Amino acid sequence: MEFPTCFTILILNSLFFFLLAPTHANLFREYIGAEFKGVKFSDVPINPNVDFHFILSFAIDYNTSPTISATNGNFNIFWDNTNLSPSQVSSIKTNNPKVKVALSLGGDTVSDSPAYFDPSSVDSWVSNAVSSLTKIIQDYNLDGIDIDYEHFKADPSTFAESIGRLIKTLKNNGVISFASIAPFDNEDVQSRYLALWKSYGDIIDYVNFQFYAYDKSTTVSQFIDYFNKQSSNYNGGKVLVSFNSDGSGGLTPDNGFFDACRMLKTQQKLNGIFVWSADDSKANGFPYEKQSQDLLATAN
Repeated sequence: MEFPTCFTILILNSLFFFLLAPTHANLFREYIGAEFKGVKFSDVPINPNVDFHFILSFAIDYNTSPTISATNGNFNIFWDNTNLSPSQVSSIKTNNPKVKVALSLGGDTVSDSPAYFDPSSVDSWVSNAVSSLTKIIQDYNLDGIDIDYEHFKADPSTFAESIGRLIKTLKNNGVISFASIAPFDNEDVQSRYLALWKSYGDIIDYVNFQFYAYDKSTTVSQFIDYFNKQSSNYNGGKVLVSFNSDGSGGLTPDNGFFDACRMLKTQQKLNGIFVWSADDSKANGFPYEKQSQDLLATAN
């Protein structure tokens, strides 16, 4: 059976625009476990219509005994693994097919001291990191990693090459299926992450930009400007918006965060939302987690 030429063209045009149309972004991510407040995966409301990532915080290449010291890529668990254990990872993923669990590297502090990125060499750090993280990831049946180093003794090129090679090796080995980075607007921090992005941006799946590191007086219009600026910095990346659930910085839900999200959603720019953190949200019953997921699950 032959179709009229005009009908064939109509079908091809429809297919073309369908393929080019922006996909509906419904990714919600939340950091969990850093503050040892007894929060469990099962405490957090999960909307079945969103893709949900828990991010265990943190794995750090430090020891705490006999003294606090860097270990050149030999990572240890520094999250609340009593309440966030391998069996609890298995349970939350089994009961919620759209849930994945990742771990975050670094963080701000370890035992109240800065958690420095401080490799002896790129080769030794990568070798040790691949080995130690592979064991943790496989023991916990995790899906991805997040990079959240905030203090550095290494230069930007060393950071970029070390982290880039780590992500690439873990992906090539089938250990992880996604990776994210968590920069914020600080010259020292951005110099490292932008160097990493320039060399390895093609293997980084999400940019968890810490918009809550901006001033608490941030307005909706300023937030949109910040988002556009960072989307330009991490050109081609899926930059996620964020808020801090303790309300200590950035544009808060009470002051217009969701208004900004709706504006970005209308412009097809909302790639997802992440929250720091479930530990702080537990006392309030997670109202903003529910609101975030409802917004993401609703079509434009």
